[in-house]
Amino acid sequence: MRALFRDGDVRRGGVLGYPLKALYEEVAFVAYHFHWPPDAVLNLEHAERRRWVGEISAINQRMNGD
Repeated sequence: MRALFRDGDVRRGGVLGYPLKALYEEVAFVAYHFHWPPDAVLNLEHAERRRWVGEISAINQRMNGD
């Protein structure tokens, strides 16, 4: 992602510091369990996506008697 700033500088942007592998795991986890399209999961804010991961994990734990 590139952004043009008022000073004319072009800088690369996007999500920095969040491992791509973790993002794919979260998207796959939510998409698999809730049957949501991957794009819908990717469009969630990070905190909301993590919340859904937690909720699904809690459901799975209850169902498994953990």
